[in-house]
Amino acid sequence: MSRFTDALDAHLVNEFSASQQYIAIAVWYDDQTLPQLARHFYRQAVEERNHAMIIVQYLMDAEAHVTIPGVPAPRLEFTDPIEPVRLALEQEKEVTTQIEALAHIAREEGDLVGEQFLAWFLREQREEMASMADLLRTVERAAETNILLAEDYLARESIGDGGESADAPPAAGGAI
Repeated sequence: MSRFTDALDAHLVNEFSASQQYIAIAVWYDDQTLPQLARHFYRQAVEERNHAMIIVQYLMDAEAHVTIPGVPAPRLEFTDPIEPVRLALEQEKEVTTQIEALAHIAREEGDLVGEQFLAWFLREQREEMASMADLLRTVERAAETNILLAEDYLARESIGDGGESADAPPAAGGAI
């Protein structure tokens, strides 16, 4: 339909891949008997899935082609409890760069609706990067003495918006 909607459709693989990677991280933490870290990443997986479905809804509303992609296998093994959070932060940085590139395409094409749509994602990514950086610093400090301190922190504190931003665009099929 347009270069922007084609690029947005192609971006779906990144959002679905992020969701799968977060599930893999959650399962790893679950296997390590770190339930708070697992719960955090299970929620992150749902949030990334919802991001993909927001894009699906936008594409359908724009009468653009929607492709539901297969995704590459996520990384499953980690050497310590810090590594998964470090991977998650890098993933959030990468997705931010990808969304910025999409916003540039929308701007180049003069697609003001598309550019406005991506403004929410850019704000969301800023929050995601900040909260994941905070979690990484917490896990790094806790791992020096007792990783269960990170579990206590997550049990006490709310990190991120939990994927329930009141101003989020609608997701195809509804957000879960």
